[in-house]
Amino acid sequence: MKLNRYILLFFTGLSLATFSAAQKEQVPVRFDFYGDSIILPFDKTSFVPLPGKLEEKAVQSFVQTISRSDYSPVINALLAYKKDYKLDDWLFYQLVRKTAQQVSPKADNYYRYTLYKWFLLTRSGYDAILAIAGDQLLFYVQSDENIYNIPYRLKNGRQYICLNYHDYGSIDFEKVQFRELELPLAAKLLKGFSYKISHLPNFRPDAYLEKDIRFNFHNSDYYFKIRLNPEVKAIFNNYPVVDYESYFNIPLSRETYQSLIPVLKQKIRKLSTKKGIDFLVHFTRDAFLFEADSAVFGREKRLSPEQTLLYEQSDCEDRAALFFYLVKEIYNLPMIVLSFPTHVTIAVQLKKPVGKPVLYNGEKYTVCEPTPQKKELPLGKLLPELRSVDYEVAYSYEPGMK
Repeated sequence: MKLNRYILLFFTGLSLATFSAAQKEQVPVRFDFYGDSIILPFDKTSFVPLPGKLEEKAVQSFVQTISRSDYSPVINALLAYKKDYKLDDWLFYQLVRKTAQQVSPKADNYYRYTLYKWFLLTRSGYDAILAIAGDQLLFYVQSDENIYNIPYRLKNGRQYICLNYHDYGSIDFEKVQFRELELPLAAKLLKGFSYKISHLPNFRPDAYLEKDIRFNFHNSDYYFKIRLNPEVKAIFNNYPVVDYESYFNIPLSRETYQSLIPVLKQKIRKLSTKKGIDFLVHFTRDAFLFEADSAVFGREKRLSPEQTLLYEQSDCEDRAALFFYLVKEIYNLPMIVLSFPTHVTIAVQLKKPVGKPVLYNGEKYTVCEPTPQKKELPLGKLLPELRSVDYEVAYSYEPGMK
């Protein structure tokens, strides 16, 4: 189903005369959204100019002018698409961002582009604010979740996470003091933003590429051909570092899932649970090259399971996320995430623990190291250099948890 249909449905209840009059004042905005052809009905008065220089009065004038335009068809269409395709907040923000890019390209006027994002997000019901300092304009959204390596502001005891910090690269907040702009909102009760992702878009099947994956398990070579979509990289390009619960539970897209999970299940169906878990350990250890985030991205970046499959290189956190996801999908066993100062690994609750178990809440968990090591580690063994190092259980998973 395409968004065009939502727009037509929105106008069904209008009289023919009203529809014709409205139609004359509208300029369709078209773009592709991960395989869907999006058409939005923008009112001509919604195209508001803004000087290239950042001035508070100009911003206030922009907001006042666009607030008087007939923006409701666009907002209704965006929210209809969000509801029907069950977009999580992060994916809905990508839809808002792409809409703003079509209306006011980022390269043409960065301030205007940012204002459109803020306007569309707040009119869609989200609590978002803008703050300025000199020629810098920061865009924040209210969120109660743990988000790392991203600036935030506190307002009335509530946390606001910066959505466009990546555009500036680095800001010394001790030297540069930002102040919030006082701008009118469409409603008093606005909702917070969640970075949790429950599903990825249903990409077109022809948008996928095939990737060959090979690894060795007990002196036997295994070969997989999985389907991956490069657009996943774009979705997570500016996705922040979130807590382990959030990013370990980001699912695979439909095509990638179907090309991998049934094949893995088939390969291990005759194995005991212990040997099947060991098979998944070797898959995550050996099918990908290891490289630290600092070398690949120049910063800390936690990859979702599908990103780990997509990228040629990944680190311990990325492999832990992939291994966690595979165990959950295939065996759905209780697991804990062990976070050391310089390493992250997984422990799984088996009926009969292997090696020296990790005790947590009265239960015994078997260490399953999914990251390649110089010396082969069997199930139940921690890295020698970590055996006397303190750790924390950063996330505990129980089957049936949402």
